[in-house]
Parts: sequence; structure tokens; C-alpha cells
Amino acid sequence: MHPSAKGGVLRQPMSVWATAFAAVVAFMGIGLVDPILPAIAANLDASPSQVSLLFTSYFLITAVAMLVTGWVSSRIGGKRTLLIGLGIVVVFAALAGTSDSVSQLVGFRAGWGLGNALFVATALAVIVGAATGGAESAIILYEAALGLGISLGPLAGALLGDLNWRFPFFGTAALMAAGFLLITTLLRATPPPPERTRLSAPIRALGHGGLSTTAFTALFYNYAFFTVLAYTPFVLGMGAHGIGLVFFGWGVMVALASVFGAPPLQRRFGTVRVMYLALGLLIVFQLGLAALGHGGVIVCTVLSGIPIGLNNTAFTEAAMEVSDNPRPVASAGYNFVRWMGGALAPYFATKLAEEVDTALPYYVGAACCAVAIGILVVRRRHLEALVRVDVDHALRDAPAPA
Repeated sequence: MHPSAKGGVLRQPMSVWATAFAAVVAFMGIGLVDPILPAIAANLDASPSQVSLLFTSYFLITAVAMLVTGWVSSRIGGKRTLLIGLGIVVVFAALAGTSDSVSQLVGFRAGWGLGNALFVATALAVIVGAATGGAESAIILYEAALGLGISLGPLAGALLGDLNWRFPFFGTAALMAAGFLLITTLLRATPPPPERTRLSAPIRALGHGGLSTTAFTALFYNYAFFTVLAYTPFVLGMGAHGIGLVFFGWGVMVALASVFGAPPLQRRFGTVRVMYLALGLLIVFQLGLAALGHGGVIVCTVLSGIPIGLNNTAFTEAAMEVSDNPRPVASAGYNFVRWMGGALAPYFATKLAEEVDTALPYYVGAACCAVAIGILVVRRRHLEALVRVDVDHALRDAPAPA
């Protein structure tokens, strides 16, 4: 084992745990609205495709804002960027709870997405910089926060949304305010880096063949991912508690696969082969969602969290390792492209279901996974750096000779 990893992933400074807690709450915001989507549609007299714009506006603004996160943090420092992002989320999450129309709610979710982008992109860099055990341990911790947040979000949304569809938004604002206080008190001021990031840096970084391959593969993967997340609540035909429990189980699978499944599989087979495996599994579960009855939809929804968790870790590590760009710049360019999949899928999936057939969104999701596999195959030479990284990790983790 690498010397710096002796303390283990869980032995981290309090500043890392404070940032990780806030990251959990930030990721809760992704799945928070899942259980209450039907209730929002009913209470605000909106169609499923109109309500799906809650995801589209959130991820579209998140994607675009990723391009400026490095520019901002390189001028004011990581801590201030985190706090500004958290403050924006608190304000817009609270405003979302006061909405009287779906257009207001969509607009407030867009503001929420801006704050989320500033926080999420900077949180990974802060955790990598402050965590013990190196970048690999930090990424595992970050993915654990993502998995925990994604699993707890639907559960919190169900419990609070069962009382009133507005309560999950107010609850998120309160939790993010707690994260704001923790980071204010526990995270030391992080000075800006010596070299400021140019606004064009994330786009220029995508000129690297390996990073662009990873990013555009992730775009198609994320389309399938968010087809499951944003469209399935309308297919389940359940109340807030039922939807919340299904997606809690899904989120648990995401978390377990991210933290305990992906790392050993990557060491054994390599990061790119894990991507192939996960994309293939996701095709199977998308086809199951399209073809099976109600019980099969529940099972396939929960189990689809396994390939999604594997891919979340594999793609995040790939984006960090595949190019020679600074990690924050590579992350910003990668996230700008991949979150576009999260912006497009919710609206197009629900619109296809309304206009054509309820199973079609899942067939499109499966086709997107097939396109992602095709990109990996055609551009595999651009990912040779990942093979070298996997070999280095395997040698590092190999037991010392007697």
C-alpha cells in the first residue's frame, strides 16, 4: 500500500469532513425532487415534461457555470468560492419553496444550479488538496459523498414532501446553511493559486484527446443515467414514500458500487474495462425498464444504481488522470460536457413518453450507452494514459517481496 494511504480513507482532517458533509447535502439536491415530481405536477397544474425542466434548468446552468468555477476560485480562493456557492444554494432553495408556478420553480432551480456548480467543482479540488492518502482516497471520499447524497435525497424528499411538496426545498436550504457554518469554522482559508485560471482554460483543456473522449462518453452515459432518475418517478405510479424508498435503494447501490465496487474492479481489470462493464449493465437494465412490468421496473431501477456507481467513480478518476491539465481545469471542462447529458435527458425523455410511447425513453437511454461504448472503442488510443495509471496503481498496491 502507498505510504500516504496508511491512515485509510476515513482518517481525514475535520476540514475534509466539513466539506464532505456539505457535498452530501449538495448531492441530495439532485434526487430530492424525485419523490415529489408527481405532487409538483398536480399542485402546479403542470405536465411531466414541464416538471422535468426542474432538472433541465438545474443541470444546464450547472454545466455552463462549470466553465467559470476555476476562473473564480483561482482569484478568490477555494474557501470563498465554496461559501459563495453554498450561499447561493441556500437562497434559491428557499425561494423554490415559495414558488406559485412551475416557471418560477424552474427559474429558482436554475439559480440553485449556479450555486451548486461553484460548490461541487471546488469541493473536489478542496478535498483532494486537504485529504490524507492522496488523490485516489480523496476521489473515493468524494464519490462516497455523492452516493450518500444521492441516496438520502429521495428519502428526505419523500419524508418532507409527504407533509407538503414545499418542505424539501426549505429543508435543503436549512442543511446547506449548516454546511456553510461548518466550512466557515472548520476549513482554513485557502489562498488563490499562484497562477490564475483563464476563462478559456476548460474549453482549451477539451482539446486533449483523452479528456474529450472521457467527457463525450460521459455525456451519453449521463443521458441514460438521468433518464432513470428524472423519468422513472412518473412510471412507478407510486406515492412520495414509495418513490422515495425505491430511489433510496437505488442510491444505496450507487454508493456501494462507487466506494466498494469500482476501486477493486479498476485495480483488477483497469478503468476502461470497468466503463465497458458498467455501460453494458446499464443497457441491460434500461431494456428491462422498457420491457418489464411494475415489479420489474422497481428491481431494474434499484439495480441500475450498480453500473451508475461504477461509472461515476471510473469517469471521475479518468477525467482527473487522463490529461496533463491541472485537475480543477480538467474537471471543469469534463463536467461542462457531461452535465449536458443531465440537462437534456429529463425533458426529452418525458416528452418522448408523452408524444410517442412510455417505453421509448429507456430504449433511447440504452442506445446512448451503446454510443458511449462506441466512442470508447473508436478513440481507445486516447485513453492509453489511463492504462499506465492503472499499471502504476497495481504496482503500488502489490505486496512487497519477502
